[in-house]
Amino acid sequence: MATHFINGEYVQSTGSTIREVVNPATGEVVDTTPRGTVEDVNAAVQAAVDAFPGWWDTSAAKRGAILYRAVEAIRANVAELAHLLTCEQGKPLAESQMEIHRFAHTIEHYAGLAKNLRGGYVPNLDERAHGLILKRPYGVCAAIVPWNFPVSLMGNKVGPALVAGNTMVVKPAETTPLTDLRVIELMSRAGLPAGVLNCVTGQGSVVGQALIEHPQVAKIGFTGSTEVGRQVMASAAKTIKRVTLELGGSDPLIVCDDADIDQAVSAASVGRFFNCGQACLAIKRIFVFEAVADEFTAKLVAKVKKLSVGPGLEAGSRLGPLHTPGQRAEIEAQVQDAVERGAKVLAGGRRPEGIQYEQGNFYLPTVLADVAPDSRVMTEEVFGPAVPIVPVKDLDEAITRANSSIFGLGSSVWTRDLNKATRAAERLEAGYTWINSVAKIYDELPFGGFKQSGVGQEHGSEAIDHYMATKAVVIKTE
Repeated sequence: MATHFINGEYVQSTGSTIREVVNPATGEVVDTTPRGTVEDVNAAVQAAVDAFPGWWDTSAAKRGAILYRAVEAIRANVAELAHLLTCEQGKPLAESQMEIHRFAHTIEHYAGLAKNLRGGYVPNLDERAHGLILKRPYGVCAAIVPWNFPVSLMGNKVGPALVAGNTMVVKPAETTPLTDLRVIELMSRAGLPAGVLNCVTGQGSVVGQALIEHPQVAKIGFTGSTEVGRQVMASAAKTIKRVTLELGGSDPLIVCDDADIDQAVSAASVGRFFNCGQACLAIKRIFVFEAVADEFTAKLVAKVKKLSVGPGLEAGSRLGPLHTPGQRAEIEAQVQDAVERGAKVLAGGRRPEGIQYEQGNFYLPTVLADVAPDSRVMTEEVFGPAVPIVPVKDLDEAITRANSSIFGLGSSVWTRDLNKATRAAERLEAGYTWINSVAKIYDELPFGGFKQSGVGQEHGSEAIDHYMATKAVVIKTE
């Protein structure tokens, strides 16, 4: 049984309840982890509190050097980590390998920024007086990590938090804690001081809530659904904690009549069905100009029907299972709602047939047409392999339809017209817009949502700002 990782070592829980980690493709138990208690959280936070002064006093350059060594340890164990990630999460092995490399790249990126941490100087505030703008870490931060990208999304929080001088307690998703635990162990063995990075497994209602309410935790970094994000924000407000929330999305893809249709189709397929569609930044609504709607739809349907569904460890699998039976049931309900409101299923819309699929949470990649505007697939976040295609007459209609959502995370536009691209980039209510590009996140650019898709930014140098407090100092000389 895996255990918590606190103060540089694995430790047993103070409680006796355990949780089975199940392979979504086979239903087999991969391992078990403890359902942590408030006492476990207190121990992890205390370890982080004790480690903070030493980590803060460590020069930023040395913190960066330690993180570089941690990256080397992760890259030396990609095969092991990717296999474990596929077993507990379900995604194809190639996608798991990409996620581990993504984590390593993110940590490396922030390690490289360590020597660039800056404050400010303001001369002549008053007679013989000048000002300093100091940047300092908050102290102990908590990372609450989801199950869809448990490793890379942990990296989005760990990288900027640690390089800024904070210490951290991670709460992984209860269904995907194993790879996170192993990654944290490898980073610690590579030279991260004891107590700087800790991990407590368990339920969000217990472990997560205890971290949010803990008086010695200064900052919460959370990725998850908008519904849970509201609860996190409300609970954190009781002690005025700083929060970064990366929440749900219903990302639109707009295909104009002058677009490279083949490239747009490829981007739509990858953007919707990567990780079986279980991504906040997945393309979830497609708006296509009427003049090219038939061509685009036919090509996308043909491409989707060729995507192979199977266990993540099976060679050639492009779509693994949905993560849980409940996740699959939710997708089935959303698709059924669309059909009952008049939608046509152009591809998928059901579970695959065959004995090899019976024990897993598999669902065929699905394309829908003639979807009612008020159907669930248009108004909710669809966290699985189903996408509606909606014809529109022009860019203004596409932007209006795209913005008619409570979400504003990502967006994509395909056009050869610079004027259309510029107008869409300015008018789309989303924190990220890709023009003629697959939806790929870059560590160099800030990422955060508009509307109910989040608060604050991850990635970019802006992420470090969210893990540092700003302090003004006035110095008067004689």
